[in-house]
Amino acid sequence: MMEERRWRWVEQLIVLFPVLIFFCILGCTSAATDPSDASALRVMYGSLNSPGQLTQWSSNGDDPCGQNWKGVTCSGSRVTEIKLSGLGLSGSMGYQLDSLKALKNLDMSSNNLAGSLPYQLPPNLERLNLANNQFTGEIPYSISLMTSLKYLNLAHNQLQNQLGDMFGKLPSLSTLDISSNQLTGNLPESFGSLPSMTSMYLQNNQFTGTIDVLASLPLETLNVANNRFTGWVPQQLSSTNIIKDGNNWNSGTAPPPPPGTPPVHKLPRHKSGGSGGASNGASADDSGSKKSGIGGGGIAGIIISILVVGAIVAFFLVRRRSKRRSSDVEKLDNEPFAPLSGNEVEEMKSIHSSSSINTKTFDIPPSMSLKPPPIDRTKSFDEDESVKKHVIRKRVAAPVSVATYSIADLQMATGSFSMEHLLGEGSFGRVYRAHFDDGKVLAVKKIDSAALSSEMSEDFVEVVSKISDLHHTNVTELVGYCSEHGQHLLVYEFHRQGSLHDLLHLSDEYSKPLIWNSRVKIALGTARGLEYLHEVCSPSIIHKNIKSANILLDTELNPHLSDSGLASFLPNGDQMQALNQNAGSGYSAPEVAMSGQYTLKSDVYSFGVVMLELLTGRKPFDSSRARAEQSLVRWATPQLHDIDALSKMVDPALKGLYPVKSLSRFADVIALCVQPEPEFRPPMSEVVQALVRLVQRANMSKRTTGNEQTAGSQAENSSDAQDYMT
Repeated sequence: MMEERRWRWVEQLIVLFPVLIFFCILGCTSAATDPSDASALRVMYGSLNSPGQLTQWSSNGDDPCGQNWKGVTCSGSRVTEIKLSGLGLSGSMGYQLDSLKALKNLDMSSNNLAGSLPYQLPPNLERLNLANNQFTGEIPYSISLMTSLKYLNLAHNQLQNQLGDMFGKLPSLSTLDISSNQLTGNLPESFGSLPSMTSMYLQNNQFTGTIDVLASLPLETLNVANNRFTGWVPQQLSSTNIIKDGNNWNSGTAPPPPPGTPPVHKLPRHKSGGSGGASNGASADDSGSKKSGIGGGGIAGIIISILVVGAIVAFFLVRRRSKRRSSDVEKLDNEPFAPLSGNEVEEMKSIHSSSSINTKTFDIPPSMSLKPPPIDRTKSFDEDESVKKHVIRKRVAAPVSVATYSIADLQMATGSFSMEHLLGEGSFGRVYRAHFDDGKVLAVKKIDSAALSSEMSEDFVEVVSKISDLHHTNVTELVGYCSEHGQHLLVYEFHRQGSLHDLLHLSDEYSKPLIWNSRVKIALGTARGLEYLHEVCSPSIIHKNIKSANILLDTELNPHLSDSGLASFLPNGDQMQALNQNAGSGYSAPEVAMSGQYTLKSDVYSFGVVMLELLTGRKPFDSSRARAEQSLVRWATPQLHDIDALSKMVDPALKGLYPVKSLSRFADVIALCVQPEPEFRPPMSEVVQALVRLVQRANMSKRTTGNEQTAGSQAENSSDAQDYMT
């Protein structure tokens, strides 16, 4: 009898317990939203100019999930969806979007958002729709890090310039719509590395070149109308629903591929949840913002309740029956390790692959793919040299992506390398300005024989192959090369404004000084170029020679890093760099001066010194100054957090035309970069994000406070400086 009562009580407990657990969990999950998510949405609200149509949103609210903010969907305490399409929103999207780690769907299409696309986007997005806005500038490279992305729609904006080679790490991307913008140049090679791509909309841009890179994709729909494409439509796209009017296609039958060319097979289609038409710029999802009937907290409560009930039942079963579960656990513990996955096997095989450059991708240049698995994004190119020494190197084919010049061509263009054409002299040789018959002006670097002897022509071709794989807006582009009669020359694009060093330190009294917003622009662009070398190239590339003389400026003062890869790729580059690096130059990190070893963090230090140059207008080391002020870092570092001292350090050429808050934030970034201990310096991606936030905060402040005029007689600089006034 007692036994029956005991089991009846247990049965009642099992029935009532889930109900109690359900209400307990429901109450717990109604707690405040994750603080980082709430902060990001508050910043977004302010950046959108605090619109009234965003009901429940608040500049000081801490619970978007619990307070049902319009367009926001949550799971537990994390924001998973933001749908704010067609609400007439203006302004920008804020500068903390990368804090939304759980966000899967972001739809802000059909609004009036303007300015540049945010550089730091939610990293785990699956769907991004920013179509039908007024965004300008370039598509940010940070998209290359959003490996879960399935659907990307940036149509009907005002995006410009050439697409970066950023699509090599997006295996799930199935729909891409960048139509009706002002994009130019050839399609990036990494378009060919999209195994799930089924719908692509490129119409109404200014793309040039061929569409051969799309031949192997599993496309069902392709629109390339109204561009400037040439060549032939690949035969592999004959089964694709393609719209191709308004281009300069070649007439007649396409020529057969060269002998020995392997057949192109279309990539197998991988199903993904992000497909659907996108040519009209609207999201395939309903733009409504209401949540489902059962919130994320309720669902979590039900699931946990079921688990608890299961645990109780299991407990009594264990009490009454044999202890089979313990034997199961013991069996599991004794199972052998699983074999290597297919991906791991492929990585192991990649050690023995040749450094052919027949196919280029932005993320992993083929000429830099010889390294042991697993891929370590923090390893530098130099750290892999010991592995490469044991690989049998095959003959490297001449790169097809750059032009070949003869010595006679370059002698004619440079006046036989005369002093009148000399632009400068660096660690690896002299640089000359070259004028060609077609009116083109380029820069020719003549590699010193100490860095590369005349007998090392094959090594030079390999160096050219590696450098030709570097493509970034802020990295000087290799145009061609020459390897004749024991001479080795590299031909680069030419930037008419010269180097940052000359603009800061050699300007005459008639030169217009750099205003504050131009200095911030140069710092941000240089940081992005260095971030590309450090964190996008695989393996990472240490520049080893970051200084203002190696930052070249075009007519719009966009910075371009020169000498990228030379110190790492040239066989004697490291030794040459060490010999030519003057310990008193002021750019060397403390650990480099002591050991001669370069790392990613020593590049960060050198970049911080360049930022100090931009801030103060001083040289990194100036023997003409008082002894206490000769070393810029030693003199400036103690004053970077003192606002009064900081204002006295600023370049007098600015004549007081700078925003105090922006100046202080700029100094904070410098202080992080020039820390004596390398482990405390931030990676370049964090430096980029800090500078982007600096710019976006300044722009937001400008919109909210108005165009306040600065007193003074320098009227022409005043309006430009207002871009960063706070």
